[in-house]
Amino acid sequence: MASDVGLRGVYVAAVTPFEAGGGVALPALEGLVHGYLEAGAAGIVALGTTAEAAALEQGEKQAVVDVCARACAERSAQLIVGAGTNNTAASVAAVEALRGTPALVAALSVVPYYVRPSEAGIVEHFKALSAASPVPLVVYNIPYRTGRALGSASLLELAGVPNIAGVKQAVGSIDLDTLEVLAGAPRDGFAVLGGDDAYLFPTVLMGGAGTIAASANIATERFVTMIECGLAGKLEEGRALSEALLPLVKRLFAEPNPAVIKGVLHALGKIPSPTLRLPMTPASTAAVDSALAALEKQP
Repeated sequence: MASDVGLRGVYVAAVTPFEAGGGVALPALEGLVHGYLEAGAAGIVALGTTAEAAALEQGEKQAVVDVCARACAERSAQLIVGAGTNNTAASVAAVEALRGTPALVAALSVVPYYVRPSEAGIVEHFKALSAASPVPLVVYNIPYRTGRALGSASLLELAGVPNIAGVKQAVGSIDLDTLEVLAGAPRDGFAVLGGDDAYLFPTVLMGGAGTIAASANIATERFVTMIECGLAGKLEEGRALSEALLPLVKRLFAEPNPAVIKGVLHALGKIPSPTLRLPMTPASTAAVDSALAALEKQP
């Protein structure tokens, strides 16, 4: 068994809200996290792509982790923290720095980006990282951001590595590799988590354990119910939820993530500003209005 961490359900890839002046809005973040957990999320992912982790200073990152860890500990929820880089030694240092974080169950570590290593090199990277990490790893396979993909053979090899708890699979479709991993990975100790929000329900129906979802910053309870339907085999109810959520998901990703999500959260009064940090820019009014209209149409 790769890991004894039980990953199941919806993990919200939380945004990092900013004040109008640009600083991290920690009280707003705390409110968001409690709201997600109150809505039934199994846990929170801090410092992921949706959190704009690349734009945060180290002290800000620690403050974000502290807020999320405290909220998860209070509610007996699971915390996953993004800690991957394109440098193996730096990634080891990042995961080692998480040691002792309350409620932490795993580190989300992306396939090394920009440097374009071989697939064999990526596998060795994760083996080295898993051996050094104080918590299990969730491999983040997102080739349209990294320029490199992990195929089914590599993912199934990693599924048997100690201290690797699963994969966030975000390849833009439910492709052959994904289906082979869903069919071949061990059911205990390795969780396939959907990372493309349009395909979450079918991924769970084919054997996925849940999702790390950016869209679940909005209408969290509905995403939770949909995933629970998939896990329980409630096909018709889950399909109806998936079909109803699809227009919202489409609109939340109409512009670069997390711009529209932040725009909607601000319009709903949940964060103090829709601000992002350059080179990311706020969503257009039209995109936010379109997403809000889709949200209003949710049953």
